[in-house]
Amino acid sequence: MITTQIIENCIEELRAITKVNLAVFGLDGAEIASTFEDGGIPEDLIRGFVDSPADSQVIGKNHLLKIMDEGELAYILAARGSNDESYIIGKVAVSQIQQLIMAYKERLDRNHFFQNLLMDNLLLVDVYNRAKKLHIEAAVPRVVYIVETKTEKDNTATELLRGLFSVQSGDFVTAVDENSVILIKSLGLTDGNANLEQIAQTIVDMMSTEAMMNVRVAYGTIVPELKDVSKSYKEAMMALEVGKIFYVEKKVNSYGSLGIGRLIYQLPANLCKIFIDEIFGDNDPGNFDEEIVSTVNKFFENNLNVSETSRQLFVHRNTLVYRVEKLQKSTGLDVRTFDDALTFKIAMMVYNYMKYLEAENR
Repeated sequence: MITTQIIENCIEELRAITKVNLAVFGLDGAEIASTFEDGGIPEDLIRGFVDSPADSQVIGKNHLLKIMDEGELAYILAARGSNDESYIIGKVAVSQIQQLIMAYKERLDRNHFFQNLLMDNLLLVDVYNRAKKLHIEAAVPRVVYIVETKTEKDNTATELLRGLFSVQSGDFVTAVDENSVILIKSLGLTDGNANLEQIAQTIVDMMSTEAMMNVRVAYGTIVPELKDVSKSYKEAMMALEVGKIFYVEKKVNSYGSLGIGRLIYQLPANLCKIFIDEIFGDNDPGNFDEEIVSTVNKFFENNLNVSETSRQLFVHRNTLVYRVEKLQKSTGLDVRTFDDALTFKIAMMVYNYMKYLEAENR
């Protein structure tokens, strides 16, 4: 059934437009929502109408009408007034609430469908049959976005996304856990990776400005068919996890841009440990001087360009060289050369991955 708040909003809006007071009652006679100002209707009178075969009934100035849900009685509506206008407005209200019930049920059905689709819980034949019943096009390019909110049991992010991406345009918003919201985005034939990145950044900016929420967004690759949506979801999940390990500073991560981080993420833990031991020996990378590590990372960002790195760090060229040579003395790796720079970069990524696994296993 629809929520009490939805019913209240519906009859309040109708009351504001028509000036006719309305009330909705449950089948037990209890009042659910009302705009009446001068008292309600006794519960026994409502229950008597529930058992009546009539579709409508007049009790004093109240026109009682039945609200149906697929042939089953769902609610009783009362329109208060002494003329035919209140009866007509009552019929309009009944129609409106019945449409809301249908829309709400369809939304729940769609939500259940997409959740099962994401989790690969549907047979191929069921995907197409249920999609047809729910009026969901199958042959439309789609991509899955995961918005990690880190805020449990908060519908703010969900409502904001539903306001930005509508069902009418083929998009759908759902969730499979308490810490993230999922957007299944329909795309045009000309939409490419630049569009996907822009959408993700829009989500991050909107959550920050409108809800003061610090979110991470990850997305998979574009899939051409509805049946492949779970593939894009799994890719988005990997992008989210890999991003938190190797690209902490980034708010948006895509599966297609994970690079070597995706490869490391799929390596066995014992193989990672052997590699770290071979590269660093008894040295623990966690004990490296933070200033040196940050300098080397900036050095990598500038493609091993000493002059540009020193300029961006506001240090003398010789200071930069000193830090690089200090690292070389402790590790045996000269990051000014491509091979050693590559080895150090990969080794540090593997080390961060191992620290992540240790934290997950605690």
